[in-house]
Amino acid sequence: MGPGLYIHVPFCARKCAYCAFFSRMAEPGATEAWLGGVARELAELPADFVPETVFIGGGTPTELTESALARLLELIHARVRLSAVREWTCEANPGTLTAAKAAQLRGAGVNRLSIGAQSFDDATLRRLGRIHDAAAIPAAVELARAAGFENLSLDLIYGVPDTSSATFRASLAEAMALGPEHISCYCLEVEPDTPFARWAAAERVEIDEEEQREQFYAARRELSAAGWNHYEISNFARPGRECRHNLLYWSGGEYMGVGPAAHSHWRGRRWGNTAELPEWRREFTEALEPEAKARETLVMGLRRIRGWGRGEFRERTGYDYEVLRGAEIARAAEAGGLVVTPERVRLADGALFVSNSVLAELV
Repeated sequence: MGPGLYIHVPFCARKCAYCAFFSRMAEPGATEAWLGGVARELAELPADFVPETVFIGGGTPTELTESALARLLELIHARVRLSAVREWTCEANPGTLTAAKAAQLRGAGVNRLSIGAQSFDDATLRRLGRIHDAAAIPAAVELARAAGFENLSLDLIYGVPDTSSATFRASLAEAMALGPEHISCYCLEVEPDTPFARWAAAERVEIDEEEQREQFYAARRELSAAGWNHYEISNFARPGRECRHNLLYWSGGEYMGVGPAAHSHWRGRRWGNTAELPEWRREFTEALEPEAKARETLVMGLRRIRGWGRGEFRERTGYDYEVLRGAEIARAAEAGGLVVTPERVRLADGALFVSNSVLAELV
């Protein structure tokens, strides 16, 4: 699998109550400064960097004005070798996607939209701090299809306080009825420095983990039964529509990140950008020791439902995973967290919801 390119758009109309990603409201001059920084970083890409995937994320890429979006797309075409690109994704908010922006993106070569629906229940959307209502979601899907997008993903959030399993399953049914090629179901997590964190500290919200578990396995059952393949803990896809860019991350591949808070992994080195506007800088650079990188790759790859084949892992890292982490794998298997066969290791179905605790033992 070839490398990927990620571009971070750090602008939102409003910060959602759960979001810990770096974003700001666009202020006068901020977009111009950001585009200048993106142009500089794109010009500094290695001469032999030819991505197979491009992902424009945020923030909210569709919060950009049509003129700013056009300039971003022009910069990418001018400074990135796009001849090998197989998948080009852009995130979109139903509240900011317009017919004109959808046409701009598709005309520039973007062939996949990831639409942040989150819920089809208006009360839940207000709880999450979203700027759109439920009616905007099918309208956004219709705009995307009309613009020629044949590969759409919808994001949903489950486990939201005061949102019942019945309400979540109704949202799931509405998402499925729209026929997207891909559906992501993310568990609400209380991230530091977010409104949800403040509400939890003040005991204004309570996370019900059993309710979250019930909603996760309901999504797994219903999506799998309807033909969406569960290929990663939070992700479901029609056959052949798995997100190639994210599979790159989970498989230990190489990628370049552009923009504030973006990260890169290239030729044995990793670095990250500071979360700053209007200017950002490289925050750290580290060389990855082969064994440490192999351990990291083992853990990331186990997020995939199929896990790792022994030969696949050896080809990717140069290590056998049982030589690398044999004792830890055996303990996790004995505890019911992993399934181990002579040629494969994967998370047990019953451990998918608590995967972080299982995978932490393998780092």
